[in-house]
Amino acid sequence: MNRLAAWRESTLAKVLTLLLLLLLLCIPLGEIESLIRERNATQASAVSELAETHVGPQRLVGPVLVVPYVERWQAAVRNERGEQTGLTPRSEQRFQLFFPQQMDVRGQLTPEERYRGIFTVPFYRLKGQIDGRFAPITAAQLPQKVAGSTVEVQAPLLALSVSDLRGLEGAPRLTLAGAALAFHARVPHVPAGSWLAAGVHAPLSGAALQAFNAGQPMPFQLALQLAGQNALSIAPLGDETTAHLTSPWPHPRFGGRFLATERTVTDSGFDARWRIAALTSQTRDQLRASLTGSDDQVKAGHGALDSFDVALAQPVNVYSMSERAAKYGALFVALVLMAVFMVELFKRLRLHPVQYALVGLSIAVFFLLLVALSEKLGFAVAYASAAGASVVLLGTYFSAVLGGVRRGGTLAAYVAVLYGALYALLASESNALLLGALLVFAMLATLMLATRRVNWWQLSSAPTATETAAT
Repeated sequence: MNRLAAWRESTLAKVLTLLLLLLLLCIPLGEIESLIRERNATQASAVSELAETHVGPQRLVGPVLVVPYVERWQAAVRNERGEQTGLTPRSEQRFQLFFPQQMDVRGQLTPEERYRGIFTVPFYRLKGQIDGRFAPITAAQLPQKVAGSTVEVQAPLLALSVSDLRGLEGAPRLTLAGAALAFHARVPHVPAGSWLAAGVHAPLSGAALQAFNAGQPMPFQLALQLAGQNALSIAPLGDETTAHLTSPWPHPRFGGRFLATERTVTDSGFDARWRIAALTSQTRDQLRASLTGSDDQVKAGHGALDSFDVALAQPVNVYSMSERAAKYGALFVALVLMAVFMVELFKRLRLHPVQYALVGLSIAVFFLLLVALSEKLGFAVAYASAAGASVVLLGTYFSAVLGGVRRGGTLAAYVAVLYGALYALLASESNALLLGALLVFAMLATLMLATRRVNWWQLSSAPTATETAAT
């Protein structure tokens, strides 16, 4: 019985108990992480619902000149012995794409927010202008499968594609070679799986058709207003494509195959410019591949199309930040329990495992409180509120169980420093691993240096009644 009592009073038994307790506290921490992921999935579902009921992200492809034509030739007719017995007329309906020689995109993105439950999703309205020029086009530029065949050019059309036509606010206004052209639904001739399929077309007529038939250059001006959710992608189809986009949204995210060559981001918005040459882009080849079906992945609608992108990003994703914070939960609990254990050991106190469990649970509740508050407040305010409540609670509890306000205040200050360090980790995503490693190393180094002269065997002995009363 004395050996059992001695084992229960030993430091080794307390350490093993705390390790077991830490493992048990990982269960509520894991459940909180699962809850955060669930809330994040709910937010993603709200984004998808708004895309289905209103409008989704937009990809702008065009304008592109589509020239349909019929290729005619005389095919040999042979008998069973392979001898030619005559000729028969054959024909094939084909079309060819012609891209702008020059393409200049200018636009202003006006942000607006829509709500689904407690979730906010950024949308935009693009007031855009695309100017450019098509080079002269002749029948000799139309590819022929059969040598010596003849080509019959049919009525050309100008195609423009957006990924979600519901975003078009009114019909785009197009002037080509000085003629105002009207847009119609869908793009004829192109297969359903192509990037141009989800679009509109304007048949050439009047002065535009005359310029095409005469083989003259065709300048164009295209004005459109387009609504979209969060992201805008533009395919650079010109021999040289330039773009200039501005917006009062202060948190842009630039992406795609081509990043902005010049960009300025301030609290009042962003100003970005692109300059892309066809020599550096595969966009034209990818678009042709989707039309000919030579690329099965693009034909199925899942391929990539080189573009330059800008998105109205949320300044802080509260769920990703909360999830990152919760990943440090076990380490955070371990550091707090270690500090409490050191105070117990050096001050010859007696704390029950239940008291340690309550301390650990209060840390776990901090992460739950953080995600709950961040849905209603900004992340920084939610973090400060949750951390402040946790520090006050632990400071009050420590003052009671450790037998003094000074001890309780010291440990509360230690916990406040840990919360501050954790926020620094979250705020510096690119340096999170480095800062986390330095934090753990600093804590371990402090513990080792503070206890380098400690006689652990002496501390492991059970405190006497006199020692307990003295503390």
